[in-house]
Amino acid sequence: MMKKALWISALLAFSLVLTGAGFGQENTPKMRQEIVKLKYIDKEEILNVLYTFLSTAGKISPSPRSGLLTVSDIPENVEKILEVIRQLDVKPVDIQFTIQLIMASAKDEPGTSDEMIKDDPLIKELRSLLNFKFFYPLDSAFIRALDREFSEVTMGREAELRLALQPKYIKEEKEDLIQVEARLQKIIPAVPAPGATQTQNPYTSITLLTSNFTMKSGEKTVVGVSKLDGGDRGLILIITGKIIN
Repeated sequence: MMKKALWISALLAFSLVLTGAGFGQENTPKMRQEIVKLKYIDKEEILNVLYTFLSTAGKISPSPRSGLLTVSDIPENVEKILEVIRQLDVKPVDIQFTIQLIMASAKDEPGTSDEMIKDDPLIKELRSLLNFKFFYPLDSAFIRALDREFSEVTMGREAELRLALQPKYIKEEKEDLIQVEARLQKIIPAVPAPGATQTQNPYTSITLLTSNFTMKSGEKTVVGVSKLDGGDRGLILIITGKIIN
């Protein structure tokens, strides 16, 4: 009995030696490590997606001061993560917007003319739809915007209007679409409350119109109409959007 116990002890010791020498490790997964440099997308936007592809042994270590990610996991998971990065870390689409501000009025206004836009098919359509007789071009501008990023432009005869746009590019099989969030504001002087000191910002703003809409690339769209002066006048926002890359 004593000899059998000694034999089992010796066998266990020999097994430990073999394991330490590299035997018996066939269940330990092979690991792969890759260092990836993000070019366009912020790491905070993509990390939550990448973590879903990790195994329990996997790890993603982002560099706090750069776009570098160190990915360690079994080879097939690392490959999936690299493919997701290739799909998401792409150059944002560049979009050009042409902006038109049209002043509409129920009565003729001296010193204004609608000669520039009277033959525009869209203006002709608006004449039939809105309770305004006269339409005058107030201002126009161009905005270059990147996909999913806000862009602003100041407009108006006295730079009293501010337009902010945030586009989102949608790729479909037959056509390219642009979802747009638009906000038009009027800048006015801030009036401090009686006895209050002058505010740090001497101006404030009121929102004239907001809109969320979808347009085709190259399409002209009437975004909205903001009525002014009790409804006798209106400010019409027209936008043309085109994907340029």
